[in-house]
Amino acid sequence: MLTEYLTTAVHSPWGEFTVITAPQGLVFVGSPGRVGLNEWQQFAPQWRTVAAAPMPSDQAVALQMAFTAYFTGAQHTVQWPLAPFSTGTPQQQQVWQALAAVPYGTTISYTALAARCGLAHAVRAVASAVGKNPLLIVLPCHRIVRQDGSVGQYRAGTAMKQQLITFEHDQLTV
Repeated sequence: MLTEYLTTAVHSPWGEFTVITAPQGLVFVGSPGRVGLNEWQQFAPQWRTVAAAPMPSDQAVALQMAFTAYFTGAQHTVQWPLAPFSTGTPQQQQVWQALAAVPYGTTISYTALAARCGLAHAVRAVASAVGKNPLLIVLPCHRIVRQDGSVGQYRAGTAMKQQLITFEHDQLTV
């Protein structure tokens, strides 16, 4: 049975980004400024030949509201179901699940995340998995920083990563 994917553009303080859903929930959150299916289809080989239909407007509005609640600080997470992972190795999926446990407004190092995953010996593999997170913002890979506290890489750019970290921290101090 073919999965029906739906797509919409979500507005954020950093511009529009593409969100892809399946019947079970979110599948992919793209980088701001890369609206369309190209980033999604390049992200995982199995998605290269898959089409996505436009999301019905009522669902798109509800999804936009879920992201807006995060972007305004009203919610600390994007309140939307996640589809089971359809990409990534079991180890990458383990790392992605661990991202959700990093508290809002805080950061931890790649080394600390590796230890939380029971992969202290594989910090580089954990960092690589963080970089392959298909759900920007929703699974908060922006909260993972280098051991020295510098922000490190981010699919949507280091400037946005720093801005997200600062935004969340500032929301907690208001």
